[in-house]
Amino acid sequence: MPYRYAIIGCGQIGRRHASLAAGMGRLVALCDTDPAKLTDLCLQYGVPGYGQMDELLAAEKPDIVVICTPTGLHAYQAIDALRAGCHVLCEKPMAISGPDARLMVEAAKEAGKRLFVVKQNRFNPPVTYIKGLLDEGALGDIHGFQLNCFWNRSISYFASSPWRGSLDLDGGPLYTQFSHFIDLLIWFLGKPGRILHASGNNYSHPDILFEDEGQVVLEMENGATGTIQYSLNAWRENMEGSLALFGNRGTVRIGGTYLNELTHFAVEGLAFPELPLAAAANDYGSYQGSMSNHNLVYKAMIDSLQDDSYKYMDPAEGILSVELIEDIYGIMRQPGGNING
Repeated sequence: MPYRYAIIGCGQIGRRHASLAAGMGRLVALCDTDPAKLTDLCLQYGVPGYGQMDELLAAEKPDIVVICTPTGLHAYQAIDALRAGCHVLCEKPMAISGPDARLMVEAAKEAGKRLFVVKQNRFNPPVTYIKGLLDEGALGDIHGFQLNCFWNRSISYFASSPWRGSLDLDGGPLYTQFSHFIDLLIWFLGKPGRILHASGNNYSHPDILFEDEGQVVLEMENGATGTIQYSLNAWRENMEGSLALFGNRGTVRIGGTYLNELTHFAVEGLAFPELPLAAAANDYGSYQGSMSNHNLVYKAMIDSLQDDSYKYMDPAEGILSVELIEDIYGIMRQPGGNING
């Protein structure tokens, strides 16, 4: 029997999930507080719509609830769905505080249900290839890294939705735009250690409550030290999403706009690999997001639900990236700290 899905949130990413749920299972209901968005998508798929999630859960009892709402709502909505007896697939980031992320994992354990977090960039061909080399130790000891995230998000992007640009529902670029990149850094190198520096500035977005550019110097638990530099101010379009790793047996760089191209490869005993082409980016009209690998996320989730031996992602891994971002912002945003607006 196909899994019965309900989508919470009918915005850009919710529409993407609705298509996948309908194609890879059975879409049974939608939920959004915006009647226009809700009605439009309900008519498209011929399913009932609800203005409140609790009403949907009581009436429809879906197998899987997909959370596609503003980031600050993810935690409590996921917890409510888990306690109602549903598995949950949550868009990134899973939460905007470490304690909330931990509550989500605990709720899944208590309910005996599964919690999944969308991490579609893990399926980018160069990402999976380099992860395999790291697991084999082919790069030797990693001593340095450089993570760059240079995208464009215009003033009109933030003005188009009232939650964007807020601290309680958006949280900032490291949560809403770049949490995928932080996730991959931790997936590759393990737990973060010390934050040696964190600073940010708001240069071009006077109506948002956080930085639009930032710089971080980070030491991982394994001793690797490197930088994270990010910006929403790339002119007109997204520019770069890249991660370079420096080991004593190799140096690699995954680049492109979304960590979708292998742009440098010098590894002892290995030739430059031929890799499959990466998927296109998610295109939202006025801007682009990360890679369109959500179909692979759904396949991995379904395989994991049907076979306990298949592992997609332990949600506890998602806690690490949330906590690192929270710690970075704790330094950057402290009174008299290192953020200037």
